[in-house]
Amino acid sequence: MIDQLLKWMDSSTCNLMAVDTIRRELDKAGFEELKPENRWELKPSGRYYMTKNGSAIFAFVAGTEPPSGAGFNIIASHSDSPTFKVKPNAEIYTEGIVKLNVEKYGGGILYTWFDRPLSMSGRVALRSDNPLQPEIRLVDLRKPVCTIPHLAIHFNRAVNEGNPLSVQTDMLPVLGVYSKDDYEALQKAGGVVKSLLGAELGVEPDRILDYELNLYPTEPASRCGVHGELFQSGRIDDLSMAFASLRALLDACGTDTAATRVMAVFDNEETGSGTKQGAHSPVLANMLERVTTALTPKGDREDFHCAISRSFMISADDAHAWHPNYSSKYDPTNHPQICCGPVVKINANCKYMTDADGSAVFRNLCEKAGVPCQYFVNHSDVAGGSTLGNILTGQLDIRGVDVGNPIWAMHSARETASCADHEWMTAAMKAFFSL
Repeated sequence: MIDQLLKWMDSSTCNLMAVDTIRRELDKAGFEELKPENRWELKPSGRYYMTKNGSAIFAFVAGTEPPSGAGFNIIASHSDSPTFKVKPNAEIYTEGIVKLNVEKYGGGILYTWFDRPLSMSGRVALRSDNPLQPEIRLVDLRKPVCTIPHLAIHFNRAVNEGNPLSVQTDMLPVLGVYSKDDYEALQKAGGVVKSLLGAELGVEPDRILDYELNLYPTEPASRCGVHGELFQSGRIDDLSMAFASLRALLDACGTDTAATRVMAVFDNEETGSGTKQGAHSPVLANMLERVTTALTPKGDREDFHCAISRSFMISADDAHAWHPNYSSKYDPTNHPQICCGPVVKINANCKYMTDADGSAVFRNLCEKAGVPCQYFVNHSDVAGGSTLGNILTGQLDIRGVDVGNPIWAMHSARETASCADHEWMTAAMKAFFSL
């Protein structure tokens, strides 16, 4: 399982590529793609999925009973991770060096991005015959094309005593060395970035109307630890949970259940979820209502409300593992250990959706799967972040719980997680999808 996870992580170099990876796995498993603009004709036990904006994906296996009677079992996660996005007109030419003008996406640990081989992935919008429908192509350069070099310690002797960073000044990647003539020629052809993209896609740069490009470190995901018990990668938060839910759904979908099982992978959680493909939008509620209507003969909207009242949602977003060098940062009795099992996340101020009912359900699932379970509660003097669960309850009045696996260096360019925890979480999710 872990080798497959590492392969999936390497292919999912940004939110768009992650959704494409999941889509291809669903296609192989016989899932049918649904288009939002078409009417849906669904069958009990049928396998279906839809995408939103190419960066969010929602898959479901229809239950043997209508959702109004058996409800939905939902696992939610997200596809995005902190990164840097390339701005339009990105090239900055300075004394033979081309830098990229970038913008920070999400709350990453900035200094972890220095001195790494970086590449770019995302999508490109090309001219087409229909102005309202540009041709969209995914792109991944799959090789190191830039780096963010750190300033030598000789010019900043206090660098290890604290180093405030400016994204606009300190974090601009170096793309390469160009003569003035070469640079000016590329600018006339559309620019260095568009020339790179055109060469990769086999199109002329002037066909490129726009792009969404994300930087990513090119080091492959790998096991680590003296026993190989850990793994490291970029984007573990939250792709590890997205892929755990995918694996659980694929493993369980061969067995029929009364409830309709749903895997929801949203986008833009790292920036507040306030997009059409984010958890603040009605995209999941709309889909669940359409599924209820299509699977309930002669039903009405009342059936949707019945379905939600019989449903349960697991919001899966990774948790903070206790760090052996910073014990004082953690709650004294609720600090989850790496390699010790999935985590129920609790917050008295409702930053998570967990309550006693939801926590009990997940603990029961872990017991059913033979999986250990831990708690995460913030140190009482430290404000915590929020995640998908409480955001989604603004759209759906649904029972649920916030969970995750404990990881180190959350939002670093390279995070660390446990192989056993991933396998345990997948087992608990499979138990949920097998009910």
